[in-house]
Amino acid sequence: MRLTRTALYLGAALLPFTAHAQQAAPMPAKEIAVAPLAYTERTLPNGLKLYAIRDTSTANVSVQVWYDVGSKDDPAGKSGFAHMFEHLMFKGTRNLVDEQMDRLTEDVGGYNNASTNSDYTNYYEVVPANHLERLLFAEADRMASLVVDAKVFASERDVVKEELRSRVLASPYGKLFYVYFPNISYAVHPYARPGIGSIEDLDAATIDDIRAFHATYYRPDNAVLVVAGNFDPKQLDQWVDKYFAKIAKPNRPIPRVTVAEPPRTKATRQTVYEANTPLPAVLLSYQLPADNSPDTPALTVLDGILSGGENSRLYRNIVYRDQLAAQADTFLDSRQSTGSYAMYAILAGGKSADEGEKAMRRELADLRDKPVTAAELAEAKNEILTAALKSRETAEGKASTLAASIIIDRDPRHSDRQLADIAKVTAADVQRVARKYLGDNQSAALVYLPEEAGKKGDAIAVAPTVKVAPLVAPRDVVIHTQASAADRVAVPAPTAPVTPAIPAVSESRLANGMRVIVVEKRDLPIVTATVVSQAGGARDPSGKAGTASLAADLLTKGTKTRSAEQIAQQIESLGGSIGAGADWDAAFATVTVKADQVAPALTILADVARNPAFAQDEIDRARKQSIDGVAVQLKDPAAVSGMVASRAVFGAQPYGNLLSGTPTSLPKITRADVATAYAEGWHPSQAALVVVGDIAQKDAVALAQKLFGDWKGSVQTVSTRASEPQPAPRVIVVDMPDAGQAGVVVARPGIARSDPAFYAAQVANATLGVGFTSRLNREIRIKRGLAYGASSSVDTRRMPGIVSAATQTKNPSAPEVVALLAAEMKRMADEPVPAAELETRKAVLVGSFGRRIERTDGIAGALADYVAEDVPLDTLRSYIPSIQGVDPAAVQAAAKKVLDPAGASIVVVGDAKQFVDALRKTYPQVEVIPAAALNLDSAALK
Repeated sequence: MRLTRTALYLGAALLPFTAHAQQAAPMPAKEIAVAPLAYTERTLPNGLKLYAIRDTSTANVSVQVWYDVGSKDDPAGKSGFAHMFEHLMFKGTRNLVDEQMDRLTEDVGGYNNASTNSDYTNYYEVVPANHLERLLFAEADRMASLVVDAKVFASERDVVKEELRSRVLASPYGKLFYVYFPNISYAVHPYARPGIGSIEDLDAATIDDIRAFHATYYRPDNAVLVVAGNFDPKQLDQWVDKYFAKIAKPNRPIPRVTVAEPPRTKATRQTVYEANTPLPAVLLSYQLPADNSPDTPALTVLDGILSGGENSRLYRNIVYRDQLAAQADTFLDSRQSTGSYAMYAILAGGKSADEGEKAMRRELADLRDKPVTAAELAEAKNEILTAALKSRETAEGKASTLAASIIIDRDPRHSDRQLADIAKVTAADVQRVARKYLGDNQSAALVYLPEEAGKKGDAIAVAPTVKVAPLVAPRDVVIHTQASAADRVAVPAPTAPVTPAIPAVSESRLANGMRVIVVEKRDLPIVTATVVSQAGGARDPSGKAGTASLAADLLTKGTKTRSAEQIAQQIESLGGSIGAGADWDAAFATVTVKADQVAPALTILADVARNPAFAQDEIDRARKQSIDGVAVQLKDPAAVSGMVASRAVFGAQPYGNLLSGTPTSLPKITRADVATAYAEGWHPSQAALVVVGDIAQKDAVALAQKLFGDWKGSVQTVSTRASEPQPAPRVIVVDMPDAGQAGVVVARPGIARSDPAFYAAQVANATLGVGFTSRLNREIRIKRGLAYGASSSVDTRRMPGIVSAATQTKNPSAPEVVALLAAEMKRMADEPVPAAELETRKAVLVGSFGRRIERTDGIAGALADYVAEDVPLDTLRSYIPSIQGVDPAAVQAAAKKVLDPAGASIVVVGDAKQFVDALRKTYPQVEVIPAAALNLDSAALK
């Protein structure tokens, strides 16, 4: 599996929502009405359902096959089975060799992925439109003739174990969400079992089980095929008939889970103590009706009121006002059958789980006891509509929306109807469902506490009353083998390519020097606007890491005329979202909103960019949240390995700081420091406004003039830090006893964005570690099963950035993985890359870029990055030809410059007793730093 968790998909609206709560400016007369998804459907004689959504505005096509089988169908004693099987679907078939699915997608500029849900398993690809026939051939072949041999089975099972260690055992709160949440939520239904399974259950699976599972569930009458994007409808039908119609429909029923979860009428409460838990947490679980219930629209609105944005009740009351929690959120997990509603809080430092639980229960009681306000109701509906619009910006999003409705709700029009029903939800409806489903007696509570010596919590596991059927192997299971090269059916050739459309960029300047950059994208009524300033973390004062990030975070936490709560309420009442943050070289404030609300949304954006108040209580609050956030990261081996690698590479140089600050540096930052950071970085002559979406260029410029034209400000003198020497490479082990996995990084200094070798370095890096078929992932995951994934990065900035190769692995494998990372980096520098391989890696970069600029926020983000990096805006048009023009000699030269591990530091964070002796044999100079003694504020790290 490449994903584990999917969200509730919401489709197109039949009717516009109206909001009367916004206070920033009068609502424009224009209203947003979104048409339903326009699709065609037909069913083949073998039962396969085909749905098609044509969109000629894109150069891509999305192919998705959703199977009506999920983790609820895992055999008895073998949880995680459907998920493990999902991995195997990317291996060989009768006519495809192992990993060829990745070659057919990634190597041509597309990508593939899959996920296992409780109710379904889906496989999806996005490729250039001229590769559609090839993907249909491949999907049909793995439906009909998957090959599973002992070697592949063993390798992929090891990969899944590493995924489990990464997501569940090594990650803070991994067990809370992946294991205990389903455990406490069900007493009878097999939804109780974790979709990712357990090491023991994975070991219990056999190759015969795998083959029986494929024969039982992977059949045409249990699948939905959705194709969305640029295609010819008649040609699509011909190809589907050619490749799928010949797959036989088995003459036997499909096993179905029919058990019903009984209503919970008595509250339950359990407590656990777990390692790598930096802050206490508490989770409340409630039963939900099936997703197609008439109560789901009201529950969806209720959920938006509770947790949709910073004006939601949980954030406003528990995180912001009372400062009880570092994070408080919900998860509305509606399903084919009984779903679960999770409400959780990760407590702030010094606060108890009991305080958090009482606060959450108060919020639920308030929903039960009195109606929500008209403003809250309108805000939640508008946020849902905006999310629905964003989900349909791409062919992939449209296809996923449709497929989820078909599989979960048995109705392709369900998402349309659900949004129309959401528009009709009343305050009385919200109160009614709160009373019906969220009573105290209906809760299952889990208190999740840091491990303490001598403290034993409750034993939590799948209830013995959960009813799970065994997997009965069909009598007609066919064991497929791969055809010889001579007998193999060839993959079809691609058709004529479709040229992607690159959006036109216009730029003007206001009299005060502010740049105004506009892209008209009129296909959907969405607009994203970003203000970019030169106020990045590289300017942080010595000893005060996190100043720029703190200053940027505070932009939306109050202005001279609006409080933080008013900013959140006004933006979210428009159905919009606002955020701010800092990178190394720039800071950003961004808003995304429906096109009919651009004027009031940009009014607020201008206010936060121009008039931040930096109230002391807001500084104190934001600082505390940052400290709590870092505390969580410091329990994650992968996160810590990245932090330590950055400090090892840059030493005392500014880029060596932790961008978000540390528990030591953040308390030192004063209001004066924050105000100075803003004054030095935020002024019109060095700022840009980027506006992308459904707005005319002249209207965007007029708004910019109105809102920013009188912005005064002169360039402030920026305090400079003394240049620090480049530190020598180091080998560092951070000992994190009993860590569930080891984080491994090999890192070295890189190049600046302006370096002439930039494009060649990007191609070299893509060859090394970008994508599933990159060299690192092939060596570490595919060949050896040592990690869930391995990757590399050439992070270019205004000044030379960092180059890194990284992964996570089980602790004993860390020395082997270090050797593999370094060896592949060295091979890139020593040996020329074959031209054919380079063409596939160029396609990876070109395809990723093309998909990014299909989205409104993707275009805005790219242009904002160009401003931050001080590169020309026409890079939007020149990027693709620049990548395509890189030759093998340039790649090898760039690899020698940026990938040679001779100048690299090595960092391993994990349970040192399991690997340090082996690592020391190769690197006798290794430094061991106990996690408790790690000092990220010091270049020495201790």
